[in-house]
Amino acid sequence: MVLQVQTSTYEAKTQEIAKQLLAATQENRSFFSSLRDQMRWDDKLLAWAMSNPGLRVQLFRFIDTLPALHSKSEIASHLQEYLGDESVELPAALKGMLNFANPDSMPGQVAATTVGTAVETLAHKYISGENIKQVIKTVERLRKEKMAFTIDLLGEAVITEAEAQSYLERYLELIQQLVEASKNWAAIPAIDEADGEAIPKVQVSVKLTAFYSQFDPLDAKGSEDKVSDRIRILLRRAKELGATVHFDMEQYAYKDITLSILKKLLLEEEFQQRTDIGMTIQAYLRDSEQDTEDLISWLKQRGYPLTIRLVKGAYWDQETIKAAQKHWKQPVYNDKAATDANFETITQLLLENHQYVYSAIGSHNVRSHARAIAIAESLNVPRRRFELQVLYGMGDKVAKALVDKGYRVRVYCPYGELLPGMAYLIRRLLENTANSSFLRQNLENRPIEELLAPPVVKDTENDNFPLSPRLSVPMSSSFLGAADTDYAEEEVRMKATQAFQSVRQQLGKTYLPLINGEYVNPPEFVDSLNPSKFSEIIGKVGLISVEQAEQAMQAAKAAFPGWKKTPAKQRADILRKAGDLMEERRAELSVWIVLEVGKPVKEADGEVSEAIDFCRYYADEIERLDKGVNYDIPGETNHYIYQPRGIAVVISPWNFPLAIACGMTVAALVSGNCTLLKPAETSSVIAAKLTEILVDAGFPKGVFQYVPGKGSQVGAHLVNHPDTHVIAFTGSQEVGCKIYAEAAILKPGQKHMKRVIAEMGGKNAIIVDESADLDQAVVGVVQSAFGYTGQKCSAASRVIVLQPIYDAFVQRLVEATKSLNIGEAELPSTQVGPVIDANARDRIREYIEKGKAEAEVALELAAPEQGYFIGPVIFSEVSPNAVISQEEIFGPVLAIIRVKDFQEALAVANGTNYALTGGLYSRTPSHIQQAQTEFEVGNLYINRNITGAIVGRQPFGGFKLSGVGSKAGGPDYLLQFLEPRAVTENIQRQGFAPIEGAD
Repeated sequence: MVLQVQTSTYEAKTQEIAKQLLAATQENRSFFSSLRDQMRWDDKLLAWAMSNPGLRVQLFRFIDTLPALHSKSEIASHLQEYLGDESVELPAALKGMLNFANPDSMPGQVAATTVGTAVETLAHKYISGENIKQVIKTVERLRKEKMAFTIDLLGEAVITEAEAQSYLERYLELIQQLVEASKNWAAIPAIDEADGEAIPKVQVSVKLTAFYSQFDPLDAKGSEDKVSDRIRILLRRAKELGATVHFDMEQYAYKDITLSILKKLLLEEEFQQRTDIGMTIQAYLRDSEQDTEDLISWLKQRGYPLTIRLVKGAYWDQETIKAAQKHWKQPVYNDKAATDANFETITQLLLENHQYVYSAIGSHNVRSHARAIAIAESLNVPRRRFELQVLYGMGDKVAKALVDKGYRVRVYCPYGELLPGMAYLIRRLLENTANSSFLRQNLENRPIEELLAPPVVKDTENDNFPLSPRLSVPMSSSFLGAADTDYAEEEVRMKATQAFQSVRQQLGKTYLPLINGEYVNPPEFVDSLNPSKFSEIIGKVGLISVEQAEQAMQAAKAAFPGWKKTPAKQRADILRKAGDLMEERRAELSVWIVLEVGKPVKEADGEVSEAIDFCRYYADEIERLDKGVNYDIPGETNHYIYQPRGIAVVISPWNFPLAIACGMTVAALVSGNCTLLKPAETSSVIAAKLTEILVDAGFPKGVFQYVPGKGSQVGAHLVNHPDTHVIAFTGSQEVGCKIYAEAAILKPGQKHMKRVIAEMGGKNAIIVDESADLDQAVVGVVQSAFGYTGQKCSAASRVIVLQPIYDAFVQRLVEATKSLNIGEAELPSTQVGPVIDANARDRIREYIEKGKAEAEVALELAAPEQGYFIGPVIFSEVSPNAVISQEEIFGPVLAIIRVKDFQEALAVANGTNYALTGGLYSRTPSHIQQAQTEFEVGNLYINRNITGAIVGRQPFGGFKLSGVGSKAGGPDYLLQFLEPRAVTENIQRQGFAPIEGAD
């Protein structure tokens, strides 16, 4: 059913005004016929993109890559790679142009020049200048056309503090020069005054996140402090010079904190009476109407009006994809009509409160502008109190028609180098060529009634924040993982704070081993310490003796026959219950991880999600495998089935103390094996918390046992035990190989071969080629190398960079790493916490000394003294064969290796004994294709960070000396805990057998 948006009292007037505006903007000829008459390549590219979706995708990808290409040969070869793709249907003119044999040939050079120039021309349509001089020229032309302006500085993503400071300085310089130039501008009454009040000639638009490189809603207070300091400087200077400042809105994750920071700042005595400042509302957000109401209430309380710019929103694809990937509620409307309807609702809300707010209505849709004018005229809204806005190069004809009707129009003018401006350009091109775009529909001469009809909202859009976004590409996997915590929500942050307070009251307790369903007294206890603050004891952990390990083994042996017979569905349901209990205790479990192993809050939360996913995924998997497979033929049944192996010993690591311990343990349990969990000593409290959950979920006594103990004694006893069937281990290569060797030896009384599943680390490399997006590559490398202080099996410890971009990459990487916050893991601002213990700290320091003898130190950061801290260290000009390039360090130490070409990069990447994870940052299709086949790693990540594998989506594990066994969280994993059997029955009796389909 479709609900018509209620036709309001403003509708007749809206239609009348819209028809007048439309008549002024439409040309007599169709858009496509006018294109045929022109021979400009930039127009042709746009027209082709509109009519051919396959070409549109590849063309925009090529445009995205173009700024990174430094020669005509590179441009020509990338043109062929992107547009020569089989999925692309090429127009004859383009096909002819791309038909060259060699990128260095004359036809290749001509193609590169033609397309390069066309894209540059396109960019100049939407970007108002590459420098301040050009911008001043642009705004002077706009003013002659009676249009006001606001200037937005395009730039690289702000990922370093140096860039954040530079962003502020560039804006101060921009305001200074614009104000200086404005002294020579004649006053234009239509835009420089209204209702007897002067309107400042100069306005700039800024983005809050660009004032602090580590801006993060989780660290709301830290982000607010850093950003506010820089904003105050900007606002003071703007006032001195007589310019106005407008704050743009960015991604949804930053919305609440952006509004919160601005509301707080603009109530400060110094700024409370300022009316020359603006904020932005995005109508495609489902909660934007509520935000507008809240802002109006706040403005009433403040007592002085501010501008609210209303826009549709520019990040729809990004927001939709992020919500789908994170399993979060979808913040944006799916349907453009719902956004348009909401836009009209908020327009009305703003204009009806004109005494408290200046409205700036930003759109290219004639109906949206007409609606605003209809409401403003009906309510006699003073001219000072509202204006209409368009983007530079997008709504030129609409803007002219509005000016001619006597309305104040402001043009949003981005400026900056074309290179960093390309992301902006692509957003504009996507908007212009989308089927739902008003501009496109107008160009295609759609009927006036259709163009100006009120938006029709599907009733599904009335759902408040649907969970599963209806993407045009359905997700292929049926398994839906647990959603990570969204720390952008204030309520969630409060809950996390409470969890810390609650857990802190439980520190120092004693945790006993669980043997045969009873918590038993061990002969020895060890203190588990907080690596951020080693004076703090997290808990006292009881370590079992070899005798107690034997008791546990006998209990498991006794429990096995009953557990083996327990139906798979029943075992799976216990596992699902465990996953649900973890979800209930998520905030608390995250805190234990933060405090016991020094993992920062967000990463600890992600680990809890992974543990929950293991429970739910393996529950689904055992039910799938339990069905077996039938290979029947007439007269004979053939059934392929699985049975449990027996007793599993799980030896889990400290670096993923919940997720990996849980994954290996529950895989063994749900497969019908009795399981003994021996966790790493330094993370035994978290393993005790996992034990509580597994017991509460209903695993019977003897089936699951928690047996912390010394690896050299208890671990060795269990590995060598003749009744052990499966050993699941995650840890160092040295210990893994030792277990593998010992498990191969047949012990007296042993009637089976032991199965070893071992994950043994990596020396993971990321390749960055010359076509890479450096913003993306630097951020991804920093996260991969220094997230959890480099203590993930998947962490990047090598970056292999191609010669042409090596120096630029190293410089930005060093600055980005310098900007990280090093500190206690529980602080919301921390990105780099401590290493696990004194042994790890000392071993890493030894490697740093070796590195200093082998390579150049590009960066060595200082670290706090009170915990086991080591600041990130980056070595440059490292030899591929250096010790720090070959051996796993397991800390925040990164080696950057220079190579001449992509072939060498792959050879260097593959030149270690490991094959766990690897990454590639590239926008060259042939490099991506080659890496997929030749990069020797179990998990390859392209154009993203290389850590954080997700269960069911990115099954995790490697080969060579990185490990043995199938990938965790994948469809083969449970098979390692099962024995397959084939059962064949002859069902003929005296020559008779039922034959299906026969009478």
